[in-house]
Amino acid sequence: MAVVKVKFYLSANTVGDAKSGVLLGDFNNWDENNPVNLKKEKDNSLTTKLKLKAGKTYQYRYLLDDGRWVNDEHGHQTENCIITVPQKKKDDFRKIKGISKKIAPLLRAENITTFEELSRTNIQKLQNILDLAEGKFKKSHPELWIKQATLAADDKWGDLKLLQKELKIKNKAFKSHR
Repeated sequence: MAVVKVKFYLSANTVGDAKSGVLLGDFNNWDENNPVNLKKEKDNSLTTKLKLKAGKTYQYRYLLDDGRWVNDEHGHQTENCIITVPQKKKDDFRKIKGISKKIAPLLRAENITTFEELSRTNIQKLQNILDLAEGKFKKSHPELWIKQATLAADDKWGDLKLLQKELKIKNKAFKSHR
């Protein structure tokens, strides 16, 4: 299941005189011993970002240091706030070394649309997708895509760039020894 970064925001008007607060909800089992700390912004609002599973609905509330339980302005008028995390958009597979603009539509046609889905796809399935595309992609190496997709899905862009640099160096060394 895809993961989406969600921003939680509590306005300065709602914060009032409170100096700090925490976020509690389904995502941490409402555990006051393991809260999500909120960051105080210059405008006196409180914010945080969480990675949550796309397509899932969560209930949550804020607990301020003055003892008040409060809802944000976006929460429904119920006891708890409710948020349904939207499904993640299609990822740009061109960020993966070896996936061209012609290969990306082949993956999407097989319902592989996110880095996370690509990272969990069997190498043989990826090879079959390429083989069925009239043999145009014999030089493609899907085994190299999975590790890259895993890093991209985990938002480890620096590590991805290092891996891609390493792959480029290995490819040059391989070509020079032919």
